[in-house]
Amino acid sequence: MDFLDDIRGMKFFDMHAHMSSRTTDDYQAMADAGIVAVIEPAFWLGQPRTGVDSFRDYFASLVGWERFRSSQFGIRHYCTIGLNSKESNQIELAEQVMEILPLFIYKEGVVGVGEIGFDDQTPAEEKYYRAQLELAKEANLPVQIHTPHRDKKRGTTRSMDIAVEHGLDPGMVIVDHNNEETVKEVLDRGFWAGFTIYPFTKMGNERMVEIVKQYGSHRIMVNSACDWGISDPLAVPKTAALMKQKGISDHDIRMVTFENAVTAFAQSGQLSLDELEQPLTIDQSQKFNGSTILRGGQAPRIAKESITIR
Repeated sequence: MDFLDDIRGMKFFDMHAHMSSRTTDDYQAMADAGIVAVIEPAFWLGQPRTGVDSFRDYFASLVGWERFRSSQFGIRHYCTIGLNSKESNQIELAEQVMEILPLFIYKEGVVGVGEIGFDDQTPAEEKYYRAQLELAKEANLPVQIHTPHRDKKRGTTRSMDIAVEHGLDPGMVIVDHNNEETVKEVLDRGFWAGFTIYPFTKMGNERMVEIVKQYGSHRIMVNSACDWGISDPLAVPKTAALMKQKGISDHDIRMVTFENAVTAFAQSGQLSLDELEQPLTIDQSQKFNGSTILRGGQAPRIAKESITIR
């Protein structure tokens, strides 16, 4: 991959990556491209869930198996936990999910409540968005907001208005999936502005370069989303490479692809810059609840700095 030459030695933090939908090959490619940490926001399934136990198992996987699987490739995995806006419209089920959320938002590796907010901007979505803002306040956790694909500007403004109404400090709120139409208001009001680099929709990385040129790197961060749809788990390092080619400084690249995400989510008390600057020891001989990423006969990869000799 030619773009790797442009970013050699850089570290990246993909602060919105739905890794449960990705393969181990994706994890390896991300690690090879310099990604050292990801945040996986709770997401919808693609089809309606039919019971609260589906949510319970999914949340458990975000703080358990997926965190382990990521570590096997040298990538630190964090998550945000919440009732996704799209699923808020299943009201009976949403009520049950709200009851179990407090069981998960205090778990190790949970760096925020999210992704929450609006999809179709229905009354049910607003009800559960407000309820989860209160949960975030009680837990003193950052909030990761999903802004709607349709009527995005109105939905983004409405999301911020409600967060302020509930007494949240804008510095504790990451407004995600921004574009040229929303970025100025988000930054002017003191919120963090996330940008999802996503093929054919949301935001391409050429447009992202122009946004950084116009607004600088303060409180701006990029991510891949990389869900089970058509998406690119290398969107963050590819965007960094394009920024470098277009003359954006290494300082600004580091801010929008690494450091701003650390600063925003470190407010959870679950991660730190010092921690992320240290490499994660890889030992693929490890197991999680008896399970391994290896299949019969595959040799585990063990980092050279490990004291184990095999």
